[in-house]
Amino acid sequence: MPATDADTPARDAIDAFIRSLDDRGFAASTRRLRRRFLDEYLRHALRTAETPEMTVGELLDPARTDAWLADAGAGKTRVRNTLRGPEAAAYPNSMRVRVDSFNAFAEFTGLAERIDGQRPARGFHLTPGDTERLLHDLTVRRPIHSNALTSLRTAAVAGLVADTGRGVPELAHLKVSALHLDGDASVDLDGESFPITDATVQILTRWLAARKAIIAELEGSDPGHLWIPTKPGRPRGGDPAIKPGINRAAVRTLHAAHRTLVSQLLGTPLRPGALRTAHDLEG
Repeated sequence: MPATDADTPARDAIDAFIRSLDDRGFAASTRRLRRRFLDEYLRHALRTAETPEMTVGELLDPARTDAWLADAGAGKTRVRNTLRGPEAAAYPNSMRVRVDSFNAFAEFTGLAERIDGQRPARGFHLTPGDTERLLHDLTVRRPIHSNALTSLRTAAVAGLVADTGRGVPELAHLKVSALHLDGDASVDLDGESFPITDATVQILTRWLAARKAIIAELEGSDPGHLWIPTKPGRPRGGDPAIKPGINRAAVRTLHAAHRTLVSQLLGTPLRPGALRTAHDLEG
């Protein structure tokens, strides 16, 4: 049983819940998302109640929950601008994560009923125009605390996702030789040739130039991986750190960079597949 009751300060209850997730082995990314949306829930409740603190029992009042979700859905809880403007409605998948976070917290405290969640928005995608703006922003508006080369690589991956309709795992093993950027630009993937848009060609050209500078630091030949780490790996077992470029970037590394950088630009997590609209609509 959780060591919380209705009179526990709401902040303390949220902290205890996040610690319980850590104890149960939940990933750090899950814990961050749960805290992010529960903190948003508490901020909204405190602001509307015009009080600096409240108990978890007060926080979990159904009326407060409904008001939070309604304002969140309308984009009124957003703390920073997004690609679609500060007044844009929340993405369906971010609302699903809010509901999931609330339900997990309600189950932990035992003080509220679960609410109906939304299934992940199947087929939810950026429009082609939004995709183009996002790719542009990834190349010229480096998000806070991000590595410029990582932003550029993320934009290049995203461009190929949008142009080919393929996911990150399918693109992760590409070699530089699969790219044909002159004339009718294309990429060879699983025995097929996919055309590449001019915007993606420009981003890939910049990434290849950056990649060349990284590879130049290696001793020996270029292993040919298209996607490589942008900084050295961690030293292990007393051995020196592995230089970037020797090994390909792992799928999880490409996914993590996309999730972190795109979340900062859009104000919400967005899976790479949501960029596929450009390909689906034009194909």
